[in-house]
Amino acid sequence: MPVSPEQAAKFKETFDRMAANINTAILGKDHVVRLALTCLLSEGHLLLEDAPGVGKTSLARALANTVHGTQSRIQFTPDLLPSDLTGVQLYDQHTGRFTFVPGPIFHSIVVADEINRASPKTQSALLEVMEEGRVTVDGQTHQVPRPFMVIATQNPIEQSGTYPLPEAQLDRFLMKTSVGYPDHEATVALLHDSARRDRTADLQPVIRADLLPQLSRLADHVTVRPEVLGYVSALATATREHRHVKLGVSPRGALAFVRCAKTWAISQGRREVIPDDIVLLAKPVLGHRVILTDEADYDGITVGAVIDEILRQVPAPLVRVA
Repeated sequence: MPVSPEQAAKFKETFDRMAANINTAILGKDHVVRLALTCLLSEGHLLLEDAPGVGKTSLARALANTVHGTQSRIQFTPDLLPSDLTGVQLYDQHTGRFTFVPGPIFHSIVVADEINRASPKTQSALLEVMEEGRVTVDGQTHQVPRPFMVIATQNPIEQSGTYPLPEAQLDRFLMKTSVGYPDHEATVALLHDSARRDRTADLQPVIRADLLPQLSRLADHVTVRPEVLGYVSALATATREHRHVKLGVSPRGALAFVRCAKTWAISQGRREVIPDDIVLLAKPVLGHRVILTDEADYDGITVGAVIDEILRQVPAPLVRVA
């Protein structure tokens, strides 16, 4: 069933209210905040990669505090074990039975801080839960709550003692973006309010976690014309055929692209995806799915530059929205 104008307007109102709530703690980053919310309402996971001290963890906490549900924060370290995430079976002497004690992964929103500092085995345990939505311990399967979102952060500057995520595991994240440094006005406002050590602590939730799946299902019914789907397909194909690309966007990446575009479109109050939505989301959705050749890396070519070139080369369709 197509989205009605009233439903689109209600979705936009809810989305704007959530964004405004987060923006009170994360100053001057409205676009990044809206990308994070788009990822949440697209039922995906978010990877924040940026320099230390720019607010990656604060953004993750602010997003978690905006949703009235359970949340947890896991500080990833080299000695963190998979069972520290998923939970363990403990023997109860009173009942004579083993009882499952769930780990911190069993929450609606999980903040995985500095994910690249944990061992590949622990990373795999987290990414398996992200993909499957369940945990298996000693042969017993336990479902994680729904909605379920992982917001992972990593620092690309200091690589000593880290374990970079493999390309196949990066693809499990729906989006990858960065917070970036605040502008002059936001910096002055932060300095003026320096007495507040944690700006996210005072945030009040504005939506219940059990309402998020309803919004996600509504976004699924946003219209995407065949011409726009063809545009997404052409962009994905261009990434695989580009001279500087070793690994391009997979069909799963193209599906993620369309899913995010639907959510972004309805968050603007529109009932249909337009080519501008595709262009705007290209880097956060495709950037971590495009792997450059060694020669391109050596020459200093960036993924962003490659995506910009592809967007210039692939013509966007002309779509009129009623």
